[in-house]
Amino acid sequence: MPETDPNAPTIPFVEHPLLDLNADPFTLFDAWLHDAEKTEPCDPNAMVLATATTEGRPSARIVLLKGHDRRGFVFYTNMFSRKGRELADNPCASLLFYWKSLRRQIRIEGNITPVSDAEADAYFASRSRISRLGAIASCQSRPLADRDIFEKRLKDAEEEFGDGPIPRPENWSGYRVSPQHFEFWQERPYRLHDRAIWEHHGNGWDVTRLYP
Repeated sequence: MPETDPNAPTIPFVEHPLLDLNADPFTLFDAWLHDAEKTEPCDPNAMVLATATTEGRPSARIVLLKGHDRRGFVFYTNMFSRKGRELADNPCASLLFYWKSLRRQIRIEGNITPVSDAEADAYFASRSRISRLGAIASCQSRPLADRDIFEKRLKDAEEEFGDGPIPRPENWSGYRVSPQHFEFWQERPYRLHDRAIWEHHGNGWDVTRLYP
């Protein structure tokens, strides 16, 4: 049996087949995300995004994956936020997906590039109206002396744009993490976990199974 807290909520344990080292990492990611969309109670596309300053000081936060293909994994933010500033200085990032319902996680590391204006415009237009107004009203990650100040900025934005189109702010866009490293991890009983890494090399991937 798995080692678990006897007082913790019970999550059914699924012993997945061992990782197939011949698998394509993008195809494997798609399969795992598809599984998570059926079992995770909230936001299966949630991921931890870790960035770092040029001095190597890390920071991490939860963001949402908003697109992915073989070019990379995309998220959006205010470019003047802490993560935006750190990515401008150090364009590398790490992503972590953890799906408790499946007892699986995926780590992805790679370089950062901005998405195109057309991509950012299309995604911004797909957001709810209040979210678009919030992106305009918020000076993300900056000090806020009083919540009422933000509420007033939001109301001012509502009055300014009315029922008309809401343009994407110039300081709001997306980033793409182009993976150089994947690690797939599956929980197994007694901490005897199943792990393997895919490292990008030339035109292909080097694959290595890891000790638990």
